Amino acid sequence: MTEIYEALSKIKSRPGMYIGKPYISILRHFLVGYQFARSELGIELTEEEADFYEHFHDWVQRRFNVRTNNSWANIILLFTRDEKDAFEQFFKLLDEFKQRDKSLDGNGEKAGKSYMVVNGKRSKGA
Repeated sequence: MTEIYEALSKIKSRPGMYIGKPYISILRHFLVGYQFARSELGIELTEEEADFYEHFHDWVQRRFNVRTNNSWANIILLFTRDEKDAFEQFFKLLDEFKQRDKSLDGNGEKAGKSYMVVNGKRSKGA
């Protein structure tokens, strides 16, 4: 079975072939399905897949200085023009995520101003 970053590379180069449209929400649904399928088949996530699923959401929150229960896809969409722009931004963020300092995972450090996201709209945080 293809690993997650290999699958994402294929999707990035030919989104129409794999997910229909280059939309962040469709990509997120694909990734949720990918994780579900592996679980249903009894196939454990690889180390890099576990890292993505366990840390990407929190990393995106820190990257955009927001605190929300919204998905990483909705956070990215909030800071971009539209679904297609968010799709493109995802791959830039994914490259940053893969190069990040993993020692910062889970410590909740934030820099600069922060936002709370309420009902899909951002507002200044405390």
